Amino acid sequence: MAVTVSAQGTAVAASPLARAFREALYAGVISFGLFVLFIGLKTDQNIHNELVLAQRWGLLAIVVAITMAGRFAYVGFVQPAVERSRAAKAAAPVAVAEPGLIRRNANKIGIAILFLYPVVMVSLFGFQGSLKWVDNFGIQILIYVMLAWGLNIVVGLAGLLDLGYVAFYAVGAYAYALLGTHFGLSFWILLPAAGLMAAFWGVMLGFPVLRLRGDYLAIVTLAFGEIIRLVLINWREVTNGSAGVSGIPKVSLFGLISFNVSDPNYISKVLGIAQSGAYYKIFLYYLAVLLCLLTAFVTIRLRRMPVGRAWEALREDEIACRSLGINTTTTKLTAFATGAMFGGFAGSFFAARQGFVSPESFVFLESAIILAIVVLGGMGSLGGIAIAAVVMIGGTEILRELDFLKVVFGPDFTPELYRMLLFGMAMVIVMVWKPRGFVSSREPTAFLKERKAVAGSFTKEGHG
Repeated sequence: MAVTVSAQGTAVAASPLARAFREALYAGVISFGLFVLFIGLKTDQNIHNELVLAQRWGLLAIVVAITMAGRFAYVGFVQPAVERSRAAKAAAPVAVAEPGLIRRNANKIGIAILFLYPVVMVSLFGFQGSLKWVDNFGIQILIYVMLAWGLNIVVGLAGLLDLGYVAFYAVGAYAYALLGTHFGLSFWILLPAAGLMAAFWGVMLGFPVLRLRGDYLAIVTLAFGEIIRLVLINWREVTNGSAGVSGIPKVSLFGLISFNVSDPNYISKVLGIAQSGAYYKIFLYYLAVLLCLLTAFVTIRLRRMPVGRAWEALREDEIACRSLGINTTTTKLTAFATGAMFGGFAGSFFAARQGFVSPESFVFLESAIILAIVVLGGMGSLGGIAIAAVVMIGGTEILRELDFLKVVFGPDFTPELYRMLLFGMAMVIVMVWKPRGFVSSREPTAFLKERKAVAGSFTKEGHG
């Protein structure tokens, strides 16, 4: 029950529905002003090649009505229900429940699902039909999981805001592409080489930002990402400029089995099976799973070591961290180098998967998406970040399959064009529902007698 004070000083009770109706009207006016030029009017060309304005007032009315209805439902029903639930939870006695069977074995179940996913897709759609599901919804999501887990070391564990993480992604991709095409080196040699090269540039970035924190650090890292992209565009003698690098060699199974049809050790010739392009995608999927598991294993082990505890101390309070005798210089450099190394691994794998790289794949939007995955998943939480990657990357990809929306918005509606709008709306909803991400609690690496999860309400804003 909301309470407002009138001009005479008397308290007047306003029902949630009246407040919801008022805010729905405000939301309708604001959405009309925002979308009138984007949705209500559409520029088109007629048969005389003249620019004309196509009016779509019906579609604009639908969008405004949906916005008003959503705001009315949230303010009138959802928000009071959430407040009542929080009040009841606060008044209830604290009871520690034993985790169930699924929660205790969540990691094992998740790994089992990952390994069985291609088998299920092939059995449902066949080898050729499963290409889309294994590649777009499997490999692509795993690449972003690896990138987000690498950035989680810098942002989630060490508390260093990095907006130029895509630079290390680009370094790894171009290191593999250039060395593979010019020198013919194997993927198994170039994978660690790309990681080491990205780690080197992570240290190079770490030195100039040792004294920077907060917004200043974010600006410098953003500039570093743009510098790397501009170098890739303008250094044409090496990177081939905007045209990119093509003809990147495929990954082989340690040289024993190849995935090139012309090779004598092609997989179908060795195993005596029918030719299909799905074999290479399935092989890359399992390789991506192993790389993600390696990233998770190294991150967990590092968190339990002194360097991991130094990262967490640096995140909570740099001054206190320095007063305890921790060398903040080496702590920051190790965080940047380790996170950059996993970005280089992901970049080399991306180049091997695509067979072509260009500077257009490493724009600032990629850094923003990776950082959004870390924040939405819960900084410091590997499981939450993986869930956020599945929701964000898989959600935007599945919009390509939502052809039924054409029935609602008309045959000219293209779901792919609106996926960033829906993506932004989903981010706003999640951050209102879970301000600290999907997983807003974490277990400390150092504990006394008993390990307990630390809720987000007991940590500094932005952490937990």
